[in-house]
Amino acid sequence: MSQTSTSPARQEIPPRPPLPARTQPGRSGTQPPPKPPRDAPERPTLASGNSAPVLTKAPPPFSVRLSQFLWVLSLAFGAVTVVFYFVIREDQLPLIIDAIKAVSEDRTDDTYEAAADIVYWSVFAVIVTLVLMQIVLLVSFSSRKPGARWWQFATVMVQIVAFLIALELVGGGEYGSMLRQLFIGEAGFAVLALLLSTLRGALAWTARKHDVRRSGDSGEY
Repeated sequence: MSQTSTSPARQEIPPRPPLPARTQPGRSGTQPPPKPPRDAPERPTLASGNSAPVLTKAPPPFSVRLSQFLWVLSLAFGAVTVVFYFVIREDQLPLIIDAIKAVSEDRTDDTYEAAADIVYWSVFAVIVTLVLMQIVLLVSFSSRKPGARWWQFATVMVQIVAFLIALELVGGGEYGSMLRQLFIGEAGFAVLALLLSTLRGALAWTARKHDVRRSGDSGEY
C-alpha cells in the first residue's frame, strides 16, 4: 500500500520593493532640490567697549589758546619795559631825587642819591621778578596745575601797584609817556588773559587735568 507523504506548506516570501532609480545629471529623471546658499559668518569686531583708557594730548579750547597768546604779549611788553627802564636810569634818578625831596628837605645830597638808587633798584627788581614769575606761572597754567590762576592774579595786582609807584616817581619826565604806555600794555594784556582763562571752557579744560580716550577709539576728547 502506497503511503502518501505530506510536506508542510511552503511560506510565501513577499516580493522586495523596487529600488529607486539613480539619477545622474544630464539624464532624464528627477533632480534633487538645490541647497540654499550659506551666508558667510560675520567678522568679529576689533573694537571693544571695555577697552582700557589711554592718555592722549588734545588741543586746548580757543579761550585757553587766546589767553596764552595774550600772556605772551604781556611778557613781551614786560621784557621791553625792563630794558627800557634800565636804559633811562640816569634820566630817572633826578626825578626820583626830586620826589624824595618833596617829602623831606633836610637831608644831604648823598643821602638823596642813595635813597634814589634804593628806590630805583627796588622798583626795577620788582618788575623783573614779576616778569620771571609770570613766565613760570604761564607754564604751570599750560600744564593745568591747580591754583595757577590765583598766583597769576596776585602777580597782576602787585604789578599794577608797582607801576603806579613807578609812574608817581618818574611819570612826569621826558620818557614818562613812553614808560606809561609800556606799563599799560603789559598790565592790560595780563588782565585780558586772566579774564579769558576764567571762561567756562577754560575752567573745564583745567579741571580735567588729563585728556583720555578709549584704546579702540580714534577720536580725542
